[in-house]
Formats: sequence, structure tokens, C-alpha cells
Amino acid sequence: MGVSFTKMHGLGNDFIILDGRTTPLSLSSTTLISRLCDRRTGIGCDQLVTLSTPTRDGADVLVRFFNPDGSEAGACGNASRCVAALLGGSPTLQTQNGLLPTSQENGLVSVLMGKPHLDWQAIPLAHDCDTAHLPLHDGAACSMGNPHLTLFRSIEDAALLGPDLETDPLFPERANIGFAEILSPTHIRLRVWERGAGLTLACGSGACAAVVNAARRGLVERTCRVTMECGSLTITWQGDGSVLMTGPAQTVFTGTLDESWLAQGQTATP
Repeated sequence: MGVSFTKMHGLGNDFIILDGRTTPLSLSSTTLISRLCDRRTGIGCDQLVTLSTPTRDGADVLVRFFNPDGSEAGACGNASRCVAALLGGSPTLQTQNGLLPTSQENGLVSVLMGKPHLDWQAIPLAHDCDTAHLPLHDGAACSMGNPHLTLFRSIEDAALLGPDLETDPLFPERANIGFAEILSPTHIRLRVWERGAGLTLACGSGACAAVVNAARRGLVERTCRVTMECGSLTITWQGDGSVLMTGPAQTVFTGTLDESWLAQGQTATP
């Protein structure tokens, strides 16, 4: 009968969501994920998302995020909003970055993304340095469950500088590279080169990181609108240190993967 999937996007950042809570999923850890993400011979997406039974008290679903190169991401803000919208209500998501409470109101989804990690070892960086002023284009770094470097320069530099900065030796686990233009104390324009995915139309965790890093430098207030290619998110770095992200999520279509196509690669359970 094949495997059912849902295609969703948040501000153009698109995802394949596979729900394995009732039917166990069988995926190749690298090959099949890459095939699914391929926009010509697969479904096509920026990331593959799997849902399964949670293993922690207080969680409604266990969520994992996979990049097109098969690597796993610890967090994805746009995908988290999509999962919450798909499930409905106010589910709590279990992720590598901990439990993420969600809520929905007036067609928008909010996700409490947790507290940013600002220490160099937690991001992680290769050596001790001031994470608000890195010796790399004077950028700032933090982790939102995945490592982010924010550069305060033209977004037009993203395609040129992103590939090399993603794999810079300063980042032993590679990094997402955000290019942020400060338009006002409450408005940032952002483009992100994502680790394992390249340029995407939006990046939720990158928007959170941009506000945190800009606020640390005194460039913006702690609540900002972050505008990307297909729309905006509202990001608030709250008084308790946690980051709240609010924005849209959209279902595009549902379908079923053909069994013969699935059988072409080796299988392993994610």
C-alpha cells in the first residue's frame, strides 16, 4: 500500500512529513532520505520530518529532522510549526533540543523554541572565543538546537559566502549561516544558508538566532519581525531567556509513496 506522506511549508521552507506513530517507518538513513528530498526524482523538500511515539513524559510526539544530505538536524523552527499545524491543538514536540510547547491562534502557529546556547562549547565552536564577536567576519554565534552564525551584512552575500562558512574549521559540526540586514530596531531582513541544505526561502531557527545575536549586540529590541523571501516571522527573546517564534504553516498536498520506488534503496529504521 506504500507509505503516506504530507507535504507542507512554512514561508516557502518545505518539508515531507512521514507519520510513523501507527505504521513503523522504514527508511535508508542516507540514500532514501536524499532520494525523497530530490526535487526531480523524488518529492522534493528542504528537510524530511519523521513523527513517532514520544519517549519523554509531557511530549505528544517525537519529531526528527533530516537534511537532504541525510544528516540529522537537532531543530527546525518552520518544520516544528508545520508539525503543530498538522496535528492540531497545542501539541508538545519532543526534539533533540528538548520539549517544544506549541499553540495556535488566528491561523498562526507559535513554538517555544527553548533557550539559546551562547557558550562556545555548547554551540559548539572549535575553540574558546567571544561568541558575540567571532573572529570570522565579526559574526555572532549561538545554538538553537543547531549551530548558527549570524553575519550583519547584505543578504546578497549568502550564496557567495555561505558554502565555505558552513564548513569553516571554527564549526566542528558545520553551521547554518544567516545574513542579516538590520532595517530598524524591530525589523530584520534575513537570508540563510542552511547546513546540509543550502539556500532556503526561510529558516525558523535561523530567524530566532538572528534576533538573539542582534539583540546581544544592541542592534535590535528583543521582539522583532524577521522578513525572509516569502514572508515574516515574529520572534521574541523572552525575559526568561526562551525564544518564542510565531508564523504561518501551510499544507500543500498529501500522497502515498510507491512501494516499488521505496524498495530501490536499502532500508533502515530511523
